[in-house]
Amino acid sequence: MPKPTSFPHGTVRLLVNRGYIVGFSETLQTPVWAAYRIEDLERMRAAPPRPDRFEIDRRTMARVTPDMYSNTQYDRGHLAPNLAIATRFGEEAQRETFLMSNIVPQRHELNAGLWRELESRIATSYPARYHEVWVVCGPVFGNRPQRLPRGVAIPEGFYMIIVDETEGRLRTLAFLFPQTTPGGGQVADYGTTIDQIESLTGLDFFPDLEDTAENALEAMKTGRPW
Repeated sequence: MPKPTSFPHGTVRLLVNRGYIVGFSETLQTPVWAAYRIEDLERMRAAPPRPDRFEIDRRTMARVTPDMYSNTQYDRGHLAPNLAIATRFGEEAQRETFLMSNIVPQRHELNAGLWRELESRIATSYPARYHEVWVVCGPVFGNRPQRLPRGVAIPEGFYMIIVDETEGRLRTLAFLFPQTTPGGGQVADYGTTIDQIESLTGLDFFPDLEDTAENALEAMKTGRPW
């Protein structure tokens, strides 16, 4: 679970759901990270129909509503994704991905483009090849982020970290996508280091690792995806 180190936007509140957990910022009115585990199943559940509406998360003080995104330039972008959670954890867990505490302002070109492509790999390809993967993803904000008309902070970009453990050995992929990422690109073009993501977010993603192992893992730049 990510640990705030130099996070500049107040406290981060932990929200636990059936298929994922979220660190939520009341100040930003958005999640700052989501974490989930996707495993391979001998028999995959069929995904239930996509819910037709987003819901207020009444555990939060911010009470972000779906219409706070209406008539803006931004999609209601999921962090924990609908498909992966629905097919592993079922319909109730799927509905929880439509809580506004899991939603961030995201440009449509990214939401329907490379972000969606990477989510699809995580839901369908990686578990079949590696049995299970862990994912941590979230937005990147500047110190004084712009906001939607009703106060929701707008990210400058988004990160996704994928972790595979095989025979006690950890390996990771780390990606950093600007908010303005165009359609039609390659996921590999946006590989980065976990160190870079930590520098931009003020979060420590592997606080429980031994320091030498953590430093080596986080300094490694992602090249070609698995």
